[in-house]
Amino acid sequence: MIIEEAEPSFEVFMIPWELIDRAQVPGHGGELRLYRRAGEFSIRLAAGELMNSRAHGSEDALAELACAGIADRPCPRVLIGGLGMGYTTAAALHRLGAEAQVLVAELVPAVVKWNRGCLGALAGHPLQDARVSVCEADVAQVLQAEQRAFDAILLDVDNGPEGFSRKGNDWLYARAGLAAAFAALRPAGVLAVWSAGPDWAFVRRLHQAGFSVNEVRVRARASNKGGRHTIWLAGRGS
Repeated sequence: MIIEEAEPSFEVFMIPWELIDRAQVPGHGGELRLYRRAGEFSIRLAAGELMNSRAHGSEDALAELACAGIADRPCPRVLIGGLGMGYTTAAALHRLGAEAQVLVAELVPAVVKWNRGCLGALAGHPLQDARVSVCEADVAQVLQAEQRAFDAILLDVDNGPEGFSRKGNDWLYARAGLAAAFAALRPAGVLAVWSAGPDWAFVRRLHQAGFSVNEVRVRARASNKGGRHTIWLAGRGS
């Protein structure tokens, strides 16, 4: 069960943020910081806020849209790149059946620790689901190691193709990364990519990699409020 945060009151906005924990991003990616204010959580990097527990509607939509076409397959296997606050994983589990397998690749071990601890209740403790396994590694390593292994690959890494947290993330959205994702998908599989905004150059690279592409704009919050984010649904074909 995903718990939707209520809109905070003016009094909540007056409460100062409390720093809960910090962690280094491997590969000189800077320092992640976890903050709490009342029941609200925020994960930030020096460049700004990466995610907030009040705005996860587009993360939910990423999983729902990606899994809609593969949920009825026998024993579907899904790869999620980026754990975040667990909302994408929770939404995928909600959409998939009992025989599904979900592999979550998360580069920063502390993010996994946070999701097993203070962040767990936000999305209904998805890491406790028996269908989920966690790999504390760069999702790029998983993509390079697998061939025709997944029915769906969901990427919610950094800020999308124009990332700002880690230079190494650029590979995922370049031609080499998209070719690896294409090869890691099973026939008729889908690559779903979250982004803070549109990117025509990235769409062109998806087409060049052999994908058919559908671009969807969704709200940041499940209440149909907040800014608009972009989700690309890229189909591999048979």
